[in-house]
Amino acid sequence: MTSIDPSSPDPSAVRTANRLSGEKSPYLLQHAHNPVDWYPWSEEAFERASREDRPVFLSIGYSTCHWCHVMAHESFEDLEVARLLNRAFVCVKVDREERPDIDGVYMAVCQAMTGRGGWPLTIIMTPDRKPFFAATYIPRQGRFGTAGLLQILPRIEAQWKESRPELLDSADRIVSQLSSRSLPPGKPLDRSTLDGAYQGLLARFDWALGGFGGAPKFPSPHNLTFLLRYWKRSGEAAALEMAETTLQAMRMGGIFDHLGYGFHRYSTDARWKLPHFEKMLYDQALLTIAYLEAFQATGKEEYARTAREILEYVHRDMTSPEGAFYSAEDADSEGVEGKFYLWTEDQMRSVLGPGADLAVRAFSVQRGGNFAGESTGQRSGANVLFLQASLPDLAATLGQEPVDLQRRLEVARARLLAAREARVRPRRDEKILTDWNGLMIAALARAAQVLGDGAYLQGAQLAADFLIKEVRSSTGLMHRFLGGAGMQGNLDDYAFLIWGLIELYEAGFDPRYLAAALDLAEEMVEHFWDRKDGGFYFSPLHGEELILRPKEVYDGALPSGNAVAMMDLLRLGRITGRTELEERASRLAEAFSGQVDRTPMAYCHLLSALDFAMGPTCEVAIAGEPRSGDTLALVRSLGRHFIPRKVQLLVPSGQAGAEIRRLAPWTRDLVPRGGATAYVCSGYSCQLPTGDAAKMLQLLGQDEGTPVS
Repeated sequence: MTSIDPSSPDPSAVRTANRLSGEKSPYLLQHAHNPVDWYPWSEEAFERASREDRPVFLSIGYSTCHWCHVMAHESFEDLEVARLLNRAFVCVKVDREERPDIDGVYMAVCQAMTGRGGWPLTIIMTPDRKPFFAATYIPRQGRFGTAGLLQILPRIEAQWKESRPELLDSADRIVSQLSSRSLPPGKPLDRSTLDGAYQGLLARFDWALGGFGGAPKFPSPHNLTFLLRYWKRSGEAAALEMAETTLQAMRMGGIFDHLGYGFHRYSTDARWKLPHFEKMLYDQALLTIAYLEAFQATGKEEYARTAREILEYVHRDMTSPEGAFYSAEDADSEGVEGKFYLWTEDQMRSVLGPGADLAVRAFSVQRGGNFAGESTGQRSGANVLFLQASLPDLAATLGQEPVDLQRRLEVARARLLAAREARVRPRRDEKILTDWNGLMIAALARAAQVLGDGAYLQGAQLAADFLIKEVRSSTGLMHRFLGGAGMQGNLDDYAFLIWGLIELYEAGFDPRYLAAALDLAEEMVEHFWDRKDGGFYFSPLHGEELILRPKEVYDGALPSGNAVAMMDLLRLGRITGRTELEERASRLAEAFSGQVDRTPMAYCHLLSALDFAMGPTCEVAIAGEPRSGDTLALVRSLGRHFIPRKVQLLVPSGQAGAEIRRLAPWTRDLVPRGGATAYVCSGYSCQLPTGDAAKMLQLLGQDEGTPVS
């Protein structure tokens, strides 16, 4: 493929690649042969804009974004659009997953200017980075009363020449408005804040279909894990029911990949049936944790099975040879949304032969199709696979035993999956992102605790060791690894990796992971803490200076870095006995109290941290040898139960024991008493030690009749 010579707006001048061809980002490389004269985000681009007195056209997206692909094919590969862009603008491409700091700033701009956000994100701004135009997807040609790029670009070019003062005034006002936003004062966060979030979720809950609100529906696992904690604290049965209803509906719906496992990004309809097909690593991690906690809370094997299925997908399709985790898989293949995942009835019957009737019925396959694609709006016989009924209900309808039905469906699933593997796969984004890997380490380590599977622990250790070796530098964490580490780390990189390391310590009790978590927590405070008003900024003190320095606590697709950092500090404080860590967590909550108090349900992960802070918390230190049977009995008993306000340590003999006593001095006098011994402290008081698992659980307020695997 050839491209326009970026030095000329003349379509007849061609070359093989533009400036993005030297980048590592898969998203930027997707645009390396566009006729648009793209720059990566760089001083060179802004210097040229200033020197030539041009506005900057900034386009932000990511490699697996469906509408980014649409806009790229429709406009950025188009010679007429490229001519307009190259003639009047300096064009800059940004991968939002590589530079979430830039994306966060200009997404806030778009939301302030238009009331909405999303990707692709389109910003037009002055050479000194002040925006005066914002939009998301823009079609090439106007339609239905909405202008397209072919109309917008000449209009802005003319305004830049003829109405410059108005544009500059608009840009100054936007930056001033966003810069002057201050966090409102608020009352201390307390039980009433938790109640407010619960009531907000209750008011928006879809009792018929699960989830919150209407279409589109997002998994939002931090809402579900908050509801489980609220149920644990309050005994409100509806909180548990909301979480379970949603988890079950998602697992049955088309948002779940019933052949290859793992969850798609979101459901375009209210019934969880018709997905947007991209698969993100962070969704797999956070949903694994949600299903594991539901299993602990209820003892229902279906939740443990779903967690195992998600992790099977991640291991098979999203794990690098080094043991770290790739970022995402695309929604599209061969230029068609969902093509890899969709089936016609004839295709299924061709693979399964005479036994196809059961799979056709179970997976809701229709002769005329059940899927209308975003791109075409047409049905054309294509089917998303989803379950209309649960396995027990389907078995009852068919007059079969659930175990036999599950076995038959598993045979069909394996055959369909093998046939699907012969198709052209969606593009995989093989960036290794520190923050998302931190979440997956947390999920694997939690699975090792809850399910007692050493393979999950080994997977978490491999990924953590890779990150500790490859993305830590003398200046702090790096954000991305792709053939080498790059991009300065942000708050999420620190907070999410610390979360993973804490979970990893509690799963395998290797003190080097606890030491690494403490070291990173100190770096996080040094580089990101707002010394004036409290809370953490998203970008580091020594990072690139942008027009804004955001400090976010709102939960989006991911929990906020501040919320995760608050939980990290609380857990590390309890594990080590370092009260200054808990005091900093308290200051963080105070900094955002006014914002959180206005709409508590928008900050569920922070409220999970608040639930932990309010206590009563439990510290469980087991004195014993890691591989001994009596130690493992105590540890496994803890893992089977949902005790969200708990931390756990192991105090062995030898060097590992000496290291734990150094990191957590309060454990220095804890020794085994005739075998592995649990020391349980709760509410700032400690109980008599015990070697009996049932007695330990009783001290933790756990009824032994609650879930066991």
